[in-house]
Amino acid sequence: MITLHRGPGTAALADALGDLLARPLADPFAKEAVVVPAKGVERWLAQRLSHRLGVGPGRADGVCAGITFLRPRSLVAVLTGTERTDPWHPDRLAWPLLSVVDESLAESWAAAVARHLGEDHDGIERDLRRARRYGLARRLAGLFASYGVQRPTLLTDWREGRDEDVPADLAWQPELWRRVVERVGAPPPDVRHLETCAALREDPGRFPLPDRLSLFGHTRLPVTEVELLAAVGASREVHLFLPQVSAQAWEELRAEVADGPVRRAEDESARVVRHPLLTTLGRDARETQRQLAPLDCADAVAPAPDPGDHLLGWLQADLRADAPPAAHPERVLRDDDRSVQVHACHGSVRQVEVLRDVLLGLLEDDPTLEPRDILVMCPDVEAFAPLVHAVFGAVPEGHPARELRVSMADRGLASTNALLAIAGQLVSLVDGRARATDVLDILGTPPVRRRFAFSDDDLDTITRWVVSSGVRWGLDADHRRTHGLSLHENTWRFGLDRILAGVAMPEEKVLLGQALPVDDVGSSDVELAGRLAEALTRIDSCVDDLASATSPTAWSERLRRHVLALTATSYDDAWQVAQLEHELAKVAADAADGGGSDLGIADVRRLLEDRTAPRPTRANFRTGTLTVSTLVPMRSVPHRVVCLLGMDADSFPRTTTVDGDDALARDPRTGERDPRAEDRQLLLDAVMSARDALVITYAGMSEHSGQDRPPAIPVGELVDALDRTAAAPVRERILTKQPLQPYAERLLVAERPTTFDPLALQAAGAARDPRPAPPFLAGPVSAPPPELTLEDLRKFFANPARALLTHLEISLPYDVDPPGNDIPIDLSGLERWDVGDDIVRAVLDGADPQAVLTAALRRGTLPPGDLGAKELERICESAQKVVQQAMAHRVGEPVTTDVALEVDGRLLTGRVPDRHGDLLVRVTYSSLKGTQALALWLDLLAVQAAEPGTEVRGIVIAKNGQGRIGPVDPELARSTLAAWTAIRHEGLQRLCHLPLETGRAWAKAGDDRWAARRGAREKWEWDNFKPERADPAWCYLLGAAAPLDRLTELAALAEQAWRNVLPYERGWR
Repeated sequence: MITLHRGPGTAALADALGDLLARPLADPFAKEAVVVPAKGVERWLAQRLSHRLGVGPGRADGVCAGITFLRPRSLVAVLTGTERTDPWHPDRLAWPLLSVVDESLAESWAAAVARHLGEDHDGIERDLRRARRYGLARRLAGLFASYGVQRPTLLTDWREGRDEDVPADLAWQPELWRRVVERVGAPPPDVRHLETCAALREDPGRFPLPDRLSLFGHTRLPVTEVELLAAVGASREVHLFLPQVSAQAWEELRAEVADGPVRRAEDESARVVRHPLLTTLGRDARETQRQLAPLDCADAVAPAPDPGDHLLGWLQADLRADAPPAAHPERVLRDDDRSVQVHACHGSVRQVEVLRDVLLGLLEDDPTLEPRDILVMCPDVEAFAPLVHAVFGAVPEGHPARELRVSMADRGLASTNALLAIAGQLVSLVDGRARATDVLDILGTPPVRRRFAFSDDDLDTITRWVVSSGVRWGLDADHRRTHGLSLHENTWRFGLDRILAGVAMPEEKVLLGQALPVDDVGSSDVELAGRLAEALTRIDSCVDDLASATSPTAWSERLRRHVLALTATSYDDAWQVAQLEHELAKVAADAADGGGSDLGIADVRRLLEDRTAPRPTRANFRTGTLTVSTLVPMRSVPHRVVCLLGMDADSFPRTTTVDGDDALARDPRTGERDPRAEDRQLLLDAVMSARDALVITYAGMSEHSGQDRPPAIPVGELVDALDRTAAAPVRERILTKQPLQPYAERLLVAERPTTFDPLALQAAGAARDPRPAPPFLAGPVSAPPPELTLEDLRKFFANPARALLTHLEISLPYDVDPPGNDIPIDLSGLERWDVGDDIVRAVLDGADPQAVLTAALRRGTLPPGDLGAKELERICESAQKVVQQAMAHRVGEPVTTDVALEVDGRLLTGRVPDRHGDLLVRVTYSSLKGTQALALWLDLLAVQAAEPGTEVRGIVIAKNGQGRIGPVDPELARSTLAAWTAIRHEGLQRLCHLPLETGRAWAKAGDDRWAARRGAREKWEWDNFKPERADPAWCYLLGAAAPLDRLTELAALAEQAWRNVLPYERGWR
């Protein structure tokens, strides 16, 4: 006997199920069997039943025990005895199907498949198309399995040769199915289904089912499950607990659906229901009623909960009564009614920020509301998972979100199991480029770090080595050869050789074998270099081993062995090893049972993607935390607050296009799957399951242009219906267009702030009431010690802002460019300077020029081959000119002069190198700038003040010319040093408004204030390369893009520092 329990809410249905299960079975040792559509529903239902089963009088202290929860697929497996060995499961069916496809490509009936797999192409196009083999087989296996569940008569017709009505472009499918049936050698799904139904009627005792079977929460039932229920109901109690939004609509549809399933194009049931949302969103529920119409069922209707006296409750009442929206004068929306909220936001990140503030507001307004009463669902949980973790987790002290615990459900295995993610990364290296960042990502994963004891500092050091050793992509020349390039330079082997050579000896432009040592490998890094070498060796061994694997068994075993050799897990994460071995063993077992065709790299990559894709789970669901999950059928179990995140027009309903190879989609029948209709039904279920509030967010404006974007069509339909539910339109009340930034001033306009972020509130308040920024320092800070060096003076005048921050022990954040992944072909100006400057310094230090050039070619910074040789030749031409000019002035052995001067009570010390007689020679491969003038001036002034009887001159030889200084009067030298030390002493107590290039430009103009201002502004604001105000230190102290007027003391300081010495300069512009 079949009893159909209907109700508008799953809570009432769960209570009815509890009352049913409270009546024990005849066999006290038999377990109840309850079939649920998803594991999340299983957990909620078990928790709900524990409040009704085994409870004491007036208490809720029961337990949910003695119940076996099944999924529809597992129920069929129990009935057919194929729980673990079903050969028609898509994952297993893919393997014999792949074998049949491979064997049939030359036959005429398979011409369409052969074209798809590139049999009519040659070369790389053929290889690219052949990479679709496993993906095609798995997709077709899914289609055939779908046919067997939703329309088994189609497979019966094909198996028996009745395929005249098949469209011409799908004519290959019947023959492929017949051959697959022959290859599998087991009863096909249609035959097995008929035999099972017959056996359930003729010999029901042979099946391991209790006397009572319950199905809970299904929103769609295919024809095969309905027929199985009818067969089971012939000898057992079958209770079907079916959530239906409207009991009134059910009664109105009885006559329309009485004839059972029909072609979807002929279904007129949408014309019967009256509420527009039931028409557009409730097709799955109507088709389920049509599926069940042929059954002889007893009917039981669960009571509907009382709707709330708010907008959401009014809408739910209309839906349950199937009453079309109409004017209701008594429904006046209260000012504090926030039961339905729709938020249009700028992009995904802003949606999560808005959701966080909305939830915090709801929790603050209602002390009885707890995080476990809130469910957040989104169409793509993988896309939103990192944003949710960042927005809810990375909040400042004092933020109420720090008290929220958020759990993510339905994540893919690659997101939850680091070993499976590493397996996918290793497979990608086999036919990938093994870029510098790809391998560094693997080395930075927690299991690999644990295996090789890599700390954060170790990874920073390794990254620095990778950059300095010139690693770009490719494990070695052989690996790179698979991409059509036979080149050793810039591979991982090339870089590792340089790093290990650096362990043995420093870089002195001398090769160790064919490797140029990296010069920043210290003696304390020897062990780290060894651990890095071991890790890279294992990765290289893994790639070589996987490249020669062909069979699924070989792939699984080798991948398991190499992942375990490369990783280590903690005690708490040991389950990841078991899951890795289970998944890979399952692949090998399924392939062995199905014939196991050979697999290519692309096939294995697709296989791993399928096995690790996001899937509904019960983990992290209903654990007492705020849960974020995917939109899965019946995940919309009752919650006080239901949030739908990311309801964008391009994400919901799911944008999966109709599979052109799906024979059912050509002429669908009611009851057959339609993902877009399922998503619409999910939205309707979510509306009905929310008790207190429904919150929806979507990308309503562009992050870049602010242009309006529409919500998902079903969301728009919901807003339209709400607009006609109350006494007056409510669109303006429920739809909020959020500002782009969380600190927008409008957040403070409401009666209370609409954000809980304390920093955003401060920023919004500042925007509403702008005030002059207070000075960075309210008064002078502690003075520096009286002792200083020439280097101290140079650092100060090169950048007074940075010197002050250093004195205050304030470090500025800085951006680190990631390692490059491309072989250098054309060097940037900075890269050319780096090569040229290294050549100039090495040659002037006495190195062999040929060794210097060889080292430059071996460093990996130049383009490979002839390109690098020609680039080096051009750099050498300009470097040679600099060296020749320098050698003309570097007469005799250079002398280093030690300086110790007392300047206005301060001790100034330092060493002045490269002195040739009375000439200080400085050589640079750069262009002449103020930094070279500053350094030379400091050295010259110090020597001149220390040796008043000597006329000291200085020269800077640069790539674009020469700059000369001096000689100057000893008294001028001493007075200038005194002025500079005084400026530094004062400038380390409060900000000194003397940027180097800007101050020199002002002083060069002399008494012409207009020219001084223009020259200073060019350096401060308009410099083509990088204006001085863009320096992070000046931005930190004066604000971004500070105008020249902020440098209030520039004129006086520039004249004090530079006015008297600039006349002795020649060559600087």
